[in-house]
Amino acid sequence: MHQNSFLFVSVSAANIPGPPGHPGPPGAPGHGNLIKSILETSQGAEGTLAYVIDKSELYIRVRGGWKKVELGELIPVPQDSSTSALSQGLSRLSDRSLHLVALNAPFSGDMHGIRGADYQCYQQAHARGLTSPYRAFLSSHLQDLSSIVKKGDHFSLPVVNLKGDVLFNSWMSMFSGNGAVFDPLTLIYSFDGRNVMTDQAWPQKLVWHGSSTAGIRMTTNYCEAWRTGDMAVTGQASLLQTGRLLGQHTHTCSNHFIVLCIENSYIQSPGRN
Repeated sequence: MHQNSFLFVSVSAANIPGPPGHPGPPGAPGHGNLIKSILETSQGAEGTLAYVIDKSELYIRVRGGWKKVELGELIPVPQDSSTSALSQGLSRLSDRSLHLVALNAPFSGDMHGIRGADYQCYQQAHARGLTSPYRAFLSSHLQDLSSIVKKGDHFSLPVVNLKGDVLFNSWMSMFSGNGAVFDPLTLIYSFDGRNVMTDQAWPQKLVWHGSSTAGIRMTTNYCEAWRTGDMAVTGQASLLQTGRLLGQHTHTCSNHFIVLCIENSYIQSPGRN
C-alpha cells in the first residue's frame, strides 16, 4: 500500500526579490513564483503533501504536477484544549506527594487525645490554604503510626517538606527499623513557614511520635493516648539533630515538643476518641 509523504516549505518574504520592472527598489515579493519553483524541483511521489508554512497553503502531488488544496474555514483551538488539560493533569499527578509539616507551636503530651491533635493539623493546614486532609504524626490507642496513610499511598508517593523537598522516598520507607533516617539538611517547616530546627519557638528539638522504629504504638509511652502532660507519665520522642524521626528517646509528658502532621487523603470514620 502506498503511503503519503509530507514536504514542509518555509518562505521568507524578506529574501525574495520583486518582479522585473522600471529601475528602482525591488517590488513586492514574488511568493507564487518561488513556491512554484520549489514544488517543480521537488521529487515527491504522487500523493505527497506540501505545506507552505509561511502562507498556510497546502499542495498535493498529482500526476503531472502539483495542485493547491483549498482549505476550509479556520477552527480556533481553545487555549485550554483537552490536550492541554490532559498535560496539566499528568503534571499534577507526577507532582503528587505526602507533605510532612509541623504545627505552629510545640505541645506537651496533653493534646486532648489523638482527635485533638488531628484537629490541630486540620485547622492549621486549612488556615494555610491547603485542601488535603492532614493527620497527626502520632501513634495512639486507635492507630499505629505506620497505618495512618492509606495503603494505596504507602509506596507510591515521596514524603516531602512544606516546600516540596524530599525527606523520604515513600511512606513505608520510614518504618524499616532504622529510626526513619533523613538528611538533616532537608528542613522541616511549620505550617506558617518557620524552620523548626532553628526557630526558638521550639527550644527543644524533639518530636513526639509514641512509636517503635517500625511505627508500632508503644502503649506505655504515648502520654496516655496524648491526654496528659503529667511529669510522672512518659512519651516516646525523637531528637531531630540525630537525623531520625523515629529515634527512641523517652521523656516526661510535661515537655513541650514538636508535633508533626502528615498529608493524608484517608478520612477516618467517626468513632470514639
